Amino acid sequence: MTQKKRLLGLLSLILIAGFFCTSVASYWVSRDSIVRGILVQELPLTGDNIYSELQKDILRPVFISSLMAHDTFLRDWILRGEKDAREIQRYLEMVKNRYDTITSFLVSERSRNYYFPGGILKKVKEDEPLDTWFFRMRKMSDPYETNVDPDMANRNTMTVFINYRVLDYDNRFIGVTGVGLTFDTLRRIIDNYQERFMRRIYFVDRQGMIVLAGRSMKDIHGSIHNIPGLKDVAAKLLNTDSKPKQLEYRSEEGIILLNSRFIPELGWYLVVEQNEELALQPVRRVFWMNLTVSTAATMLILLITLFAVNRFQMRLERMATTDHLTGLYNRQGLEVLFDQMLKEVDRSGVALSAILMDIDHFKSINDRYGHLVGDRVIQDMAKRIHESLRKSDVLARWGGEEYLVLLKDCELVQALEISEKIRKGFLENPLQIAGMSGPITVSLGVARLQPGEVKDKLLARADQALYRAKEKGRNRSEVAA
Repeated sequence: MTQKKRLLGLLSLILIAGFFCTSVASYWVSRDSIVRGILVQELPLTGDNIYSELQKDILRPVFISSLMAHDTFLRDWILRGEKDAREIQRYLEMVKNRYDTITSFLVSERSRNYYFPGGILKKVKEDEPLDTWFFRMRKMSDPYETNVDPDMANRNTMTVFINYRVLDYDNRFIGVTGVGLTFDTLRRIIDNYQERFMRRIYFVDRQGMIVLAGRSMKDIHGSIHNIPGLKDVAAKLLNTDSKPKQLEYRSEEGIILLNSRFIPELGWYLVVEQNEELALQPVRRVFWMNLTVSTAATMLILLITLFAVNRFQMRLERMATTDHLTGLYNRQGLEVLFDQMLKEVDRSGVALSAILMDIDHFKSINDRYGHLVGDRVIQDMAKRIHESLRKSDVLARWGGEEYLVLLKDCELVQALEISEKIRKGFLENPLQIAGMSGPITVSLGVARLQPGEVKDKLLARADQALYRAKEKGRNRSEVAA
């Protein structure tokens, strides 16, 4: 039993370790592949798509601003001395309404007036931080720039301004004109991508302030330098290198995979994040499913193995304890039963008797008729003896032509009666074996277990009784002294 448990334990360990190691290895390979795919392909692709949408939204306002900067009416109005502000006001109102922009504007180099559809907003000044864009435009060689600033004419709404240089007919700088657009379209793009791909998308300025984010990030605002986990990679994220960056950090939600790229048109960083936990959920489901299937397979294999081991063990035990010729217990098998019966008898106090019998002149039968007939005699004798016994009695082949019967709860007188019943049965109803003539007889020795007596002593007395039966002419029963 101990060896069987060791075998099953070792087999269980091998199977479980094999299935577990295979599942874990498969999980980590899949995990690394997915994480790498997200960082290298999916997040950058999402960023590229948003950037493309952004460029598409900005291209139209750039075209509108270019038309305004080259409009002869606008240039002539400035060159004539900006005499009637209502004319430029109506012009800017027309542009705003016709092209559906949030605002349109003109800043004159001569007067420094900031014109918008509502009139004159203010005068730009070199020492005013919000006006630095105008004085930067004066020195630029590029025809336009994209600038993000609060729109003072629209309650300081964050607006993308397309600032286009206005030149006179001699290519001298005379002002800046353009239009502005809000981030509503960009927000819709962000929300759409967040909903489709379960990713967080937001924009960060050069100082690390979150300036634009989707609806799902209402709880995340301010500087990324103050957000747990994100602050650890803030310096790398805000690196001036123009190449996209693949980063990851740990937050309360788990490991966050991040891709960032600088958007020169806005001067912001576009950040796309994905929670690794959400991305790996399908793989984890497969992992746990594999473990479940592996466990079930292990249990099934163990059950089959246990069944097979038990079956073969029973066969081995049966072979070890059963006489192959008669199907009776052999000496080894009876030894075990004998010990059990002795314990029961000792505990209950009932009688135990034994009958030891031997086939008379069996050697002569073998010599005269051959061993095959001798084997047939042993088989048929065993069957006939078994039919003469009670269900509680135990019959075994004790030696070559010897049989031993153990009679539980049987006194000596009753045991002698059973012995005589067996002996007379062979005389009254002889065995019918082809090629043989004359009855086959047996000699029997009967003994009862005495108080405190061991089995060897009981068997020795039964053997002595059998010896006396043979000395007295065979075909008789003798009781042990």
